Amino acid sequence: MQSAAADQYHRARVFRELHERSTAFVIPNPWDAGSAKLLAGLGFPALATTSGGLAFSLGRPDGDNRVSRTEALANAADIAAATPLPVAADLESGYGPSPEDVAETIRLAARAGLVGGSIEDATGDPQAPVLETAAAVDRVRAAVEAARSLDFPFTVTARAENFLYGRPDLKDTVARLQAYQEAGADVLYAPGLPDADAVRAVCAELDRPVNVLAAAGGLSLSVAQLAELGVRRISLGSALVRAALGGLLAAAEEVRTTGTFGFAARALPYARANEIFTKLSDIHRPPKEETS
Repeated sequence: MQSAAADQYHRARVFRELHERSTAFVIPNPWDAGSAKLLAGLGFPALATTSGGLAFSLGRPDGDNRVSRTEALANAADIAAATPLPVAADLESGYGPSPEDVAETIRLAARAGLVGGSIEDATGDPQAPVLETAAAVDRVRAAVEAARSLDFPFTVTARAENFLYGRPDLKDTVARLQAYQEAGADVLYAPGLPDADAVRAVCAELDRPVNVLAAAGGLSLSVAQLAELGVRRISLGSALVRAALGGLLAAAEEVRTTGTFGFAARALPYARANEIFTKLSDIHRPPKEETS
């Protein structure tokens, strides 16, 4: 049986190669082992965790450090163990104020079985929601240095959060991403870009793969359209878990307000759900470390 270290190296190489293709790929965001298995079974090539999805599943709002690093990495480890796919993590702002905190988060993410992770330039402070560029660059550089110290190619994604925090400054966003690229980030990401022109501008000014958050901030473009603009990776953020929550709320509201159960006729049949997870139950068993 392949060792855990060899398995992680293989996943890391597969993940890196996905970014080197000339076409875009979609990386959906499961929030637990079950949703990870479902998405892997549908044929997606890689997965990424979602901070929003985890927070909602724990009954908390997203952001403002409501989920700890320990909780986030435990969730990511469960997702990584659920399928043979490469898994990257939403590592928020690195779970600490200093560059060394960010570096330690990268090292811990690697130990959890991940092969990539994103670091934001958000602060969690409503009065000053985005870090000064120089401080953000120091944190990206620390993440990259920690990643390069590993014995496999851990992919670092650097995020510019302007558009998510009411700062729709495209020029500054591009400048930040260029600075993060210079600091060594492997992938650049500005969630919340509003339209095709903004996406095109970001892709044109960078020499590394660009990730775009689909169906966010008014952006409504297909995979083919995003690829045509130069995007290499397309993530879904919390969209899938919100779709699931939307179905749950609609069903519960029907029961509460009308006393009827019409939602059950539209739900995935129990036998079908059981069949799916029976087939997926052995999709992946984590390799064991070889012993001497």
